[in-house]
Amino acid sequence: MPSEIAELILMANKLRLGKAEAAASDPQTQTIARAQAGDRAAFDQLMIQHQRRVVAIAWRLLGTEDEARDAAQEAFLRVYKHLRKFDPAQDFSGWLYRIVVNVCRDLQRKRRRHGGTSLEEAFESGNLPEPASRENSEAAVLAAQERAIVQRALATLTEKERAALVLRDLEGLPTEEVARLLGSSPPTVRSQISTARVKIKAFRERWLSGRGKR
Repeated sequence: MPSEIAELILMANKLRLGKAEAAASDPQTQTIARAQAGDRAAFDQLMIQHQRRVVAIAWRLLGTEDEARDAAQEAFLRVYKHLRKFDPAQDFSGWLYRIVVNVCRDLQRKRRRHGGTSLEEAFESGNLPEPASRENSEAAVLAAQERAIVQRALATLTEKERAALVLRDLEGLPTEEVARLLGSSPPTVRSQISTARVKIKAFRERWLSGRGKR
């Protein structure tokens, strides 16, 4: 029996060592390590790798391109400030997305305090901007229309529903990860996502029905 226990411990140690070696050899982990050591080029590389998704998340949460780019800039400033404290054994993307969500929440609170136009008010007034497509093909036009519908539908959700839906359905993160990023619980996130999906579907049906009558 003692020998069997010893073998199990040895196997567990080998497994942990294997994971550590794999993480150390991961290109992103190496880039993060260089950035933590003060390599500016490595930090710029991290920004380039994640900038598109960061802006996309912020745009869906805030509703405008200008605010999304401001949020992305602030998020990367916070990453730069706190990168040395980041544990390379953790998921960098999850850590980054949590920062993005927090930045967007800060901007939303600031917007409300200063009487700025909320995403919901922009939707109601018809001033919600739509990402423009540079393609002229029919498929591109349809895709742009679908994105515009989703963007407008997101404006009908509460902030918590919008954040949960964006991270789970549009960014593809697991429910448990979304709950961790939002400081919530998986059951709460599932409930928020379920409600958001119903609202999105109802909005899409109303939108298409209204367009069809014109």
